[in-house]
Amino acid sequence: MTYSVKKPLFNTQVLGSALCAALLFGIGSQSAIAANYDFPHLETVGISQVQVAPDMAEISVQVSLTKTTAKEAKLAVDEAVVKFIARLKEAGVSTDDIQSANLQIQPQYHYPSKQPRELTGYHASRQLTVTVMKLNQLNDILDSALEEGINRVQNIALKSSDETKAIEQARQAAINDAKQKAQSLAQGFDRKLDGVWEIRYLTQHPVQPVMMRMSAVQSDTMESYQYGEVNVEERVEVVYRLK
Repeated sequence: MTYSVKKPLFNTQVLGSALCAALLFGIGSQSAIAANYDFPHLETVGISQVQVAPDMAEISVQVSLTKTTAKEAKLAVDEAVVKFIARLKEAGVSTDDIQSANLQIQPQYHYPSKQPRELTGYHASRQLTVTVMKLNQLNDILDSALEEGINRVQNIALKSSDETKAIEQARQAAINDAKQKAQSLAQGFDRKLDGVWEIRYLTQHPVQPVMMRMSAVQSDTMESYQYGEVNVEERVEVVYRLK
């Protein structure tokens, strides 16, 4: 798997109780860490971004039908779900990668003018979430869903099996970014670092790209879909004491 690391711009601020009037360094209008310290210190923010090529996908599909009776509606959506799951198993999709939501049934009414409402039928729906471990199977699985009566494709999120590795790589890059900035700033102001005082870290969630249809006239169906990249961003805020 190929990774690319990006380091976007950040906000950095050097503060100190004895230096506030003379030393105030910043890029941007707000401090990344809003806190007051009674000793000379330096605050840095380390940021990194790793892009990972997707090799799997998570799809959410739904069957939604209206029938005369609640029983007919239930049987119709259940039949579509059972047939689609059977197709998934034939394609080698594990049962653990298939999540089927509970049945929902709602009565449907017609409201004529100045007349009591009239029951016209029952609307039933079931949703399935499927993790497709092999991206080259995605198009065939979507086709089989439509063939078996699944009539709504709600979401297609592309993922990577290497996300954990990418997150760790991005985290270490963010840590190194914070260290380099702190050393550079301290040296620039003729000061020395006196160790780390505080570390603040919030877990970031990978941004999952959604598969988009680019063109319906291309001959190769798979090439008509654009596969984006999974973006993994990490951020660490560090407070250093200054000697």
